[in-house]
Amino acid sequence: MILPRGQLVLVVGPSGAGKDTLIDHARGRLQSELGFRFVRRVITRPASVGEDHQPADAEMFEQLAANNVFALHWHAHGFSYGLPPIINEWMAKGCTVIANGSRAVLQEARSRFPNLHVVNITAPPEIIAARLQARGRESGTMISDRLARAESVDIAESATHEIDNSGSLEAGGEALIRALLAIRGARAPTT
Repeated sequence: MILPRGQLVLVVGPSGAGKDTLIDHARGRLQSELGFRFVRRVITRPASVGEDHQPADAEMFEQLAANNVFALHWHAHGFSYGLPPIINEWMAKGCTVIANGSRAVLQEARSRFPNLHVVNITAPPEIIAARLQARGRESGTMISDRLARAESVDIAESATHEIDNSGSLEAGGEALIRALLAIRGARAPTT
């Protein structure tokens, strides 16, 4: 029997749009659903509340990247981010794999993962600015830089699903769950 190929879902959007919060909500609700796997990224940032990741120092990260350990990696806002190679195993088993990604790496991701789906999380600039300030990781200048970058990246051609996360966690989280279930239902044909 040939197993169906799974797909990678990159959840993207500007810093402060609420990607991690919505992914956590979906993970909690879909944990009993077969076929969904949520990725824990490697990031060159210390562990922090609101972002479940594997911390790594810059030297270790660069060594892993040089040895092609990551399924996908990128740099943004002075940090390095990597997706572990387990995602390839999960997709080979037909799973729908969900990861917090970057809009800047979509072209490379599309070339590596033909079954890529994109969920773009958005929110108005004033909400994003308030969220960035509340999480306390960025200075005023860094917040301004992130808001400017949010306006400069256009992914309209890439987005398969768009979610406005300016409302409640429940509304945004349920919208992400609906998108993931729709993607799971539209999986690629078997090969």
